Amino acid sequence: MPHCGETLLPHQSVMLWPLVGGRRMQFAQLKRRELITLLGGTAATWPLAARGQQQAMPVVGYLDAGSPGATAARVAVFRQGLAEAGYVEGQNVAPAYLWAEGQYDRLPQMAAELVRREVAVIVASTIPAAVSAKAATATIPIVFYVAEDPVKLGLVAGLSRPGGNATGVNNFAAELGAKQLGLLRELLPTAARIGLLVNPTNANVEGVMKDVTAAAPAGVQIDVVRASTSREIEAAFARLVRNRADALVVGGDAFLNNRRLQVTTLATRYAIPTVSNLREFAEAGGLMTYGTSLTEVYRQLGAYAGRILKGNKPADLPVVQSTKFEFVINLITANALGLDVPPPLLARADEVIE
Repeated sequence: MPHCGETLLPHQSVMLWPLVGGRRMQFAQLKRRELITLLGGTAATWPLAARGQQQAMPVVGYLDAGSPGATAARVAVFRQGLAEAGYVEGQNVAPAYLWAEGQYDRLPQMAAELVRREVAVIVASTIPAAVSAKAATATIPIVFYVAEDPVKLGLVAGLSRPGGNATGVNNFAAELGAKQLGLLRELLPTAARIGLLVNPTNANVEGVMKDVTAAAPAGVQIDVVRASTSREIEAAFARLVRNRADALVVGGDAFLNNRRLQVTTLATRYAIPTVSNLREFAEAGGLMTYGTSLTEVYRQLGAYAGRILKGNKPADLPVVQSTKFEFVINLITANALGLDVPPPLLARADEVIE
């Protein structure tokens, strides 16, 4: 039991057994004057203690166009970045994760839900999520990850001085198509018809198509196929087979990332060498991937969210330009397709799965 001079919590007061006149007395036996004298030094602490117990942890809203399973590794890195900034989930910050499962039309409603919950910051992964968050609030801070120029997307006023309530990371992934096409051409120099699989509902689809088409050398035809459902992916591959595509570039997209096992399975079944921008495609059986290191991207998202929780304003945090890229080759898949990967290509790979 607490003694006179100890800090008392409100729920302990009814069990008080103070020392009065050298002996213990029950709380009910104390005279009014003695009680006031006894509690005078502790009663003032009660409101502060109560406020401390009632103060809610800040909530970080996380809005992703993908799915929990497909983004688990990236979310773990995000948590790491948040922890490095001094915020640990369940200790001094609470999460609110929302995934659209590749259904972009759900994102506006999800963004509005985070606004209604009055979260402290919204972390938005992919262009559709970022655009939805920006449309939902002009006051709650937003930390985004997008694959196109955020100025053109209307997310910020400038890269070095974002202004407004948003900042984040940009990797210009729409411009990676030219590099991916070059890697396919290096592996398959005689390829004359190359497919490009895109999701027509993605905001960056036009940029991806323009980038890849412009990078195609003379004599190489780009066959664009579109898919926003599992059934449409099947139909897209059927078309590629009919058109005798020599290889395939998979456009960066949350829905296609979620369906990477289906895409890589079909590519293996029809012997179509593929390249994409997400290393998980190679891990799932895709031939090659070249894209931004998402480890660095999501750690930065966590770091920026932490800085905002500490009081920094998005307007003062410059948009980070992602500069680290990963090139992964699945040699098992290459052997299954009967392809000999040139030694110089293997030497440039950051990782070779064998």
